Amino acid sequence: MALKSTIFKADLALADIDHSCYTDMALMLARHPSETDERMMMRLAALALNAHQVQDLCGGDAKISFGAGLSSPDEPDVQLVDFTGRTRLWIEVGQPDEKPLIKACSKADQVILYVYGPAGEVWWRGIESKLSRLERLTVWRVPADQAQALNSLAARSMQLSATVQEGQLTLAVGDASASLEPVRWK
Repeated sequence: MALKSTIFKADLALADIDHSCYTDMALMLARHPSETDERMMMRLAALALNAHQVQDLCGGDAKISFGAGLSSPDEPDVQLVDFTGRTRLWIEVGQPDEKPLIKACSKADQVILYVYGPAGEVWWRGIESKLSRLERLTVWRVPADQAQALNSLAARSMQLSATVQEGQLTLAVGDASASLEPVRWK
């Protein structure tokens, strides 16, 4: 019998000062049994960093949401789909092979990858030449210690505030907080 995903709920109050995007979101994250809290929280951080695209790319006529995640490798971790059904933004987190990224670039207008974890630099050196030709792909590196700090915020029910200012995302739950400052690689 297969294990079921665990459902996490997050009420996110987002203040993206860089993009003048202020919104509240009620989110449900399905965490696959093999997914870590760190990866799940990276998906949430990726959504917060790109929520402004609903307005910027689509003039508000779109929805940003989580994909099926690890249970469906042909879907993004986060996606922005406009009301015509067109995938405007495909977001992945982690260190995927080049084939899924190539496929994503053929399905979406833009693809963003957030690389995290202690082996990120080694992974990048091995794959950079293969990804350099993908014009629709943008790659960001989240330092491993910053990504690991997200673990302390994970809970089955979360009341999060998120602030994006000068390229830095700060997620907070009560007195606990974690900050991410992604560095652009491509």
